[in-house]
Amino acid sequence: MRNFRKYDLWQDAIYLVDEIYKLVAVFPNTEKYGLQSQMTRAAISIPSNIAEGSARESEKDFARFIQMALGSAYELETQLIISVRQDYLSKEYSKEVLDQIQSIQKRLLGLKKKLTT
Repeated sequence: MRNFRKYDLWQDAIYLVDEIYKLVAVFPNTEKYGLQSQMTRAAISIPSNIAEGSARESEKDFARFIQMALGSAYELETQLIISVRQDYLSKEYSKEVLDQIQSIQKRLLGLKKKLTT
């Protein structure tokens, strides 16, 4: 069994969750059960899937959970873009978080390739 806590990728995904919670705190109350909730759930899903997948015995199973984490990362990126378009966040404020999301996406893709080749 792998120790997910030692993965830099998992640690960075946990940090991203913290950042998303801070970011959505400025959303209007009308988004409490909408975009705000979706973004926090998508963010939480990334490190959660890495952790759950690390407990799987086969590389193929682990890769499947990495793929789910990647899907959540793409979902979160889309929701961040929507937040900017709705003027809940400025482009400048969201740029750093977007960069973090895209870095995690690239690393998830790299890990998935490593597990499946």
